[in-house]
Amino acid sequence: MNVQAPVQVIDAPQVYRRLLGYARPHLGMFSIGVAGMVLFASTDAAIAYLVQKFLGGAFVDPDPRILWAIPLGAIVLFLLRGIGDYVSNYFPGWVGRQIIKALRAELFAHYLRLPTRYYDTAASGGLLSRLTYNIELVAEATTNAVTVLIRDTLTIIALIGMLLWLNWQLATFVLLLAPPISWLIQYINRSFRRYSARIQASMGDVTRVAKEALDGHKVIKIFNAEGHEEQLFDIANERNRHSNMRLIGARAMANPVVQLIAALGLAGVLYFSIRQVFEAEMRVDEFMAFLTALLLVTAPLRRLVQVFGPLQQGIAAGASVFEVLDTPIEDVGGTRALVAARGELEFRDVGFAYSVVQGEVLSNVSFRVQPGQTVAIVGKSGSGKTTLASLLPRFYDPTSGAVSLDGHDLRDYRLADLRHHIGFVSQEVVLFDDSIRANIAFNLTTPDDPAVEEAARNAHVLDFAADLPQGLDTPVGERGAMLSGGQRQRISIARALLKNAPILVLDEATSALDNESERRVQEALGRLLQGRTTLVIAHRLSTIERADLILVMHEGRLVEAGDHAALIAQGGMYAQLHQLQFAV
Repeated sequence: MNVQAPVQVIDAPQVYRRLLGYARPHLGMFSIGVAGMVLFASTDAAIAYLVQKFLGGAFVDPDPRILWAIPLGAIVLFLLRGIGDYVSNYFPGWVGRQIIKALRAELFAHYLRLPTRYYDTAASGGLLSRLTYNIELVAEATTNAVTVLIRDTLTIIALIGMLLWLNWQLATFVLLLAPPISWLIQYINRSFRRYSARIQASMGDVTRVAKEALDGHKVIKIFNAEGHEEQLFDIANERNRHSNMRLIGARAMANPVVQLIAALGLAGVLYFSIRQVFEAEMRVDEFMAFLTALLLVTAPLRRLVQVFGPLQQGIAAGASVFEVLDTPIEDVGGTRALVAARGELEFRDVGFAYSVVQGEVLSNVSFRVQPGQTVAIVGKSGSGKTTLASLLPRFYDPTSGAVSLDGHDLRDYRLADLRHHIGFVSQEVVLFDDSIRANIAFNLTTPDDPAVEEAARNAHVLDFAADLPQGLDTPVGERGAMLSGGQRQRISIARALLKNAPILVLDEATSALDNESERRVQEALGRLLQGRTTLVIAHRLSTIERADLILVMHEGRLVEAGDHAALIAQGGMYAQLHQLQFAV
């Protein structure tokens, strides 16, 4: 189980200002909502006024017009209150969903452009949790919480204004309660924000453990590890429950304390107001109107206290989202355009390290590849083969030395141009939950382009697609689960054929296939390699014996280089690997 990272310190005002920046384009719609909030708030004060007029006209100074005026006034008042309630909820809610849409789209786009190094250390569960759970909490902070915050603050202001108008001495006594309530709310806010950040971190753990279990369900089954995974999930789930209970406890405690302070104030007001009534300094209708307005303050005050929980959760969620958005995206490259690469590659004294702790993975690697040559990279696991190939499309950059294409450092080229000229076929084929045709055409052309079918034919995809119910339009399922490994690999090769890039990287493209699948894939690869500069990483030495150049890697260093015959004659590491693999 991963150790939970310490919760970051959050600058709440800065985060909230940044969140409100997403609302700026929708200021008009939000202003309509605010108008509804003003209308709703004014009706509470009007209720106290209506009570005064009713008691005054019915009991203190009887007026026959009250018989119709008060019922009609009540109908109009609550009709206006309903309109204000609808407008104050709908329009801010509309703005909130626009904010969520924009924020979620921006975060997803940022994910796509983060450097590969970021994904080496970031847990995918946490990233998914930010995109789904955390951003929904932002919605709460930017819509419901803001609506309650503004509407109930306006309501309290309107009611206090009514109190001052009715009896300023008693209203002043009520205002003395503001400082302790304000201090209490600030304390509650800090607690809510702290617990909310912990909840979101624990939710990332829940998502991570669940995703790992779902992705690795076959491994779990074969090792009978269901109980082990349940324990891991229980730990993450319990941490999430505990953090939520701390938040619930703080929220549950806050409201009774605020209500107790308000009750002390109410008791004082009742004492002094009743004395004023006894001494004829205050009429009964004024007293009842004052009491009504005072009691009406408690409801919005309670809602205000309750809303600070979701508000602080939203601020903590926004901080976690902005933390990712502030992470620099990968370098877009230099300014040199790359229109048609010849495919001449050179690695000059290349060194690379994933981290200082791990140390160098590559050290002083140098070799040259002529256009159209096939270069095979062999060596034991962990010798740096895949890392070496990953430098070509700039998934990583060398920490020392340089990699050049056609005489220019890769970093001089625009990154999009460079990757446009590189095809990549890996052992771990990535297919998307779409049709075979759409997976071959992936961002290269339209699925109905005849070139897609031609690529499928050359990669032997049609050999199996013809037997499927919908042919090339058959869905492959999530991650290609509906197809075999060989079928998925041939789709990947068809995609590379369609791209028709002058440089090709084959990373263990056939190592996981059976003999029949490998034969078909090798035939497809034979077409793919023609006229291209190719780097081939392979454990099966039989697949690279005809390579123009074979590079032998050992512990991050290039220890041998030459063609198959020369390396066998040399009797070094390659010859030993070859002998071990083909020993009878």
